[in-house]
Order: sequence, then structure tokens, then C-alpha cells
Amino acid sequence: MSTEFHLTAAAAADGPYALDIDPERAGWGYSSLRVLDLPPGGRHSFAAGDSEWIVLPLSGGCTVRTDDGAEFELTGRESVFSGVSDFAYVPRDARVQVASGAGGRFALTGARCERRLPARYGAASDVPVELRGTGTCSRQVNNFGAAGTFECDRLIAVEVLTPGGNWSSYPPHKHDECRPGEESELEEIYYFEVEPAHGTEGVGYQRVTPSGRGRGTDVLAEVRSGDAVLIPDGWHGPSIAAPGHALYYLNVMAGPGETREWLICDHPDHGWIRSTWPEQPVDPRLPLYEAPAGDAR
Repeated sequence: MSTEFHLTAAAAADGPYALDIDPERAGWGYSSLRVLDLPPGGRHSFAAGDSEWIVLPLSGGCTVRTDDGAEFELTGRESVFSGVSDFAYVPRDARVQVASGAGGRFALTGARCERRLPARYGAASDVPVELRGTGTCSRQVNNFGAAGTFECDRLIAVEVLTPGGNWSSYPPHKHDECRPGEESELEEIYYFEVEPAHGTEGVGYQRVTPSGRGRGTDVLAEVRSGDAVLIPDGWHGPSIAAPGHALYYLNVMAGPGETREWLICDHPDHGWIRSTWPEQPVDPRLPLYEAPAGDAR
């Protein structure tokens, strides 16, 4: 079972970034993710290059500026377990600065793209919060950068929150081949945070099994806050939250398809679990939180 697809927080750091994954490091064509830690009063500039980016606060707030004069004040949040965040989209070929008066942790989700769309603000109040699955498969999805929710050229990004003891990304599914109307070809990054409890940091688990395509991705990873798992291909799921510790992951996806869409194929041995969901209630712990009624800006 390969370990090349599980990047621990320490191993994935590079320069100013606590995590730095680009297409070259991942060995694929499109998807990127950087995690930036800024101290109080800190600032960081980067070139967007050939990729579009969404700046998403994981904790704290920030100001995002581009070299063509766009400026966005992001209120952010205390943590990924406390609320939905606002965010900023910045286009390819821009020069970008992220600054934070109080400090914080910020995800830069990226995708190589062709079109240069305008820089824009995404309000927390506009983020659709979806409850997916029931029973022990219940989870919450914050669709801030989902296809059909927020316009990008290739980038798709969502957040998933799984209460302790539940399984998400289940049934196992894949999106590693282009089958129009049925499945889209998307590279994917999972970035994890685990909610501490009773003085312990906690762990989660991620499984990926080979689909017979691509690189034969095969992963069984014990993940901690700051870790990432790369999924170039394969059946991915479950993502398992240990009892007592809610599990958060940020999904970043992009691919070569002409249409920006998330179409998946369930594993044939496990897809039947969906038929049991109508018989069970959604986990009463969900939603962990909802999008605010109005934006605080």
C-alpha cells in the first residue's frame, strides 16, 4: 500500500506554507492547495500564475488584494468547526497579497485554467449548507466553491464536516474517467483537520482503493490536523471520524473536462447503502452550524 499519496503536515510544508501541493508535486495536471499561516500583522504575496485561486479562511480573517486594485475584507471564522466562512476568488495571472491584522490560517485552493474571470467576493451567507446521508453516514457539506454554486473556470472546492463516529465519503466513489453525463475526470486533494477533545488532538482515517485506472492509488491513512491525501484516481471513501472527534476535510478538485461538473460513480459493492438512508434520520448533531442569515461586512 503506497504512502506517496498521504502527505503529513510536517512533510508537506514548504517555505511560507504549512502545506504546499502543486501539480508538479502531485504528479498531475490541474489541482493545487496551499495552507498559509500568518502571525498577527503578517502578510504574504504570491503570483497566481496559470491558476485561479480561492482564498478561504480556516481560522481568523484577512484582507485580500490583487494588483489590479481589487480588495476584499474577509471576516473569516474562529475555526472550521465554528462556522461558514466568506472567501475571495482571484484570477490567473494576478499578483495577490493576503494580510491579517490578528493572524490566522488560510487555505489557497487552486486550479490551472484557461479563462481569466474577474476577482470576486463570496459571502458566507450565500454558501449552501447541505446535509448528506443519514444515520452513521450523516455529514455536512459547505458548498462554497461547488460547480453550479460559484463560478470558476475549472476549480471545484467544498468543505465536509463529519461528526465523531460517522463515516463520510461513503459509499466509496470515483471520478477518474470522462463518461459524459455519468462521470467526470477530476483530480482531488483532501486536506484534514480534527477537532480536539478532552485534551487530545484526535485522528481520522482515509481509505482509497484502486479502480483499475491511472496510478492504482491505494491508501489507508491515519490522518491528523494539517495532513492531506492526494487522489489522482481510485475509489475514495470512507473518511472516518473517530468517536468524540469531529472530522473536517477540504476537497479541492479540477480536471481536463470541457464542462466544470462533479459527476461520480459509486463502488458497485457498496452503492446499495444509499437505499437504506430514507429509513434512518439524519444525525441530530447536524448541522454543526448553518450559514449566517446576512453577511457581516
